[in-house]
Amino acid sequence: MKKVSFAVALLLLAGCSVTREATVSSMDAPGGIVRLEAGQAMLQDTRYDEYVTHGTATRACQSMGYSTATSYGEPVTTCTLFSGSLCMNEKITLQYKCSWSVAPASAPAAY
Repeated sequence: MKKVSFAVALLLLAGCSVTREATVSSMDAPGGIVRLEAGQAMLQDTRYDEYVTHGTATRACQSMGYSTATSYGEPVTTCTLFSGSLCMNEKITLQYKCSWSVAPASAPAAY
């Protein structure tokens, strides 16, 4: 009986933390903003790999003519599916600000 309850507890805990890959949801070229989204089901703790999401945002920025992306603001969580008063699915939005990398200016020569 202890083995069965341990196995059930292990399965329940294994489903609590899920790594998701965020995908580009919108791009604003004039403002230089890229938004990435990842879905999250009820009772799940969605995590995302910072390295992968930064690379995805940087590629999106480069497609708009910028050179790099920087994390901008906090993740925004929005409920996408209600069942009564419970939220069954959530959407996590990550924002990145695009910028240009500028080479440092050399100091003027003193005469």
